Amino acid sequence: LFDGSFKDYKNPVLVSSTDGIGTKLLMGIESGLLDGLPQDLVGMCANDLLCVGAEPLFFLDYFASSKLDPEALKGFFTNLKKACFESHLALIGGETAELPGLYSKGHFDAAGFCVGVVDKEKIWSSENVVKTDRCLFIESSGFHSNGYSLLRKVFGEDGGEFKGELMTPTRLYWPLVKELRETEGVKACAHITGGGMDNILRALPEGLGLKVKDWTWKNIFTEAKNKSGLSKEEMLKTFNCGVGLGLIVSESSFENLKSLCEKTGFKVVTEGSVFESSVKKWELQS
Repeated sequence: LFDGSFKDYKNPVLVSSTDGIGTKLLMGIESGLLDGLPQDLVGMCANDLLCVGAEPLFFLDYFASSKLDPEALKGFFTNLKKACFESHLALIGGETAELPGLYSKGHFDAAGFCVGVVDKEKIWSSENVVKTDRCLFIESSGFHSNGYSLLRKVFGEDGGEFKGELMTPTRLYWPLVKELRETEGVKACAHITGGGMDNILRALPEGLGLKVKDWTWKNIFTEAKNKSGLSKEEMLKTFNCGVGLGLIVSESSFENLKSLCEKTGFKVVTEGSVFESSVKKWELQS
C-alpha cells in the first residue's frame, strides 16, 4: 500500500516503468561480482521515470532462481533497499519464486517495477523543445546494464581483466534530477541505454535535430571498440559510450544548469545544440 494523497501536486500524473538487468546477470554470476546488480535493476527502472521529470515513489521487485538461498537473498535485498533509498523509492513489496525446472543451478533473474508522480504542467517532453535549445550530456558510470550479450563475447563470460569496470553498477540520477526539478529551463530528457545515442531522439520533436560535440571516451569503451571491431558510429548506436543522461534545456538556462550539474557531482561530458532538420536525427561534430 502507498499513500496517494499528493498534497504538493496541483494536477498529479502517475508515471510507471519496468525493466530487468539483462545478460549482465550472467557476467555477474561468472565473475562472482553480484553486489552491484540490485543497483542496476533500480537504475534501469528509476532513471526512466526521471525522463519526464517525475519524483520516484515506490518500487516492486520480482526475484526467481533455481533454489532460493537465504544468505544470497539477504545480500541482494540489502543492496536493493540501499539503491531504492538513493533513488527516493519505497520498496513496498515484491515476489520471490523457486523454479528449478526453469533456471539451471546457481542462476537467477530479477525484474523491477516502479511508480513516480509529476505535475501535468511540469512534464518534461519533446513537445517543449524548440530550435534554439541546447543539450547537456551527463556522465555514465560505465556500460550501465546494456549490451552485455556482446560484451560477454568481447571480454569473455566473466569479463576477464576488465570485470571490475564491466560490473560497475548503473549510475542513479535522482540526486541530480531532484535539483533540476526545482530549477527553470529543462525542456526534455532521455535515458541513454540500449541503442546508445539514438535514445536522445526521444527528446526531440519532428522537424528538429541535434548536433553533438565529440568527446573523449573512457578507456573501457575504447577497449570494447578495438576488441569488437565495431566502428565509432556502431559503438555510439549500441552503448552509451560514457553518457547516461541527455538533457534538452533552454538557451537562457544552459550555463546555470551546466553549473548546477557539476555542483551536484554530475559531470557534463559533452553538449549539443538543436537545429532545424527535415529528419529527426543527431549528428556528431568534431
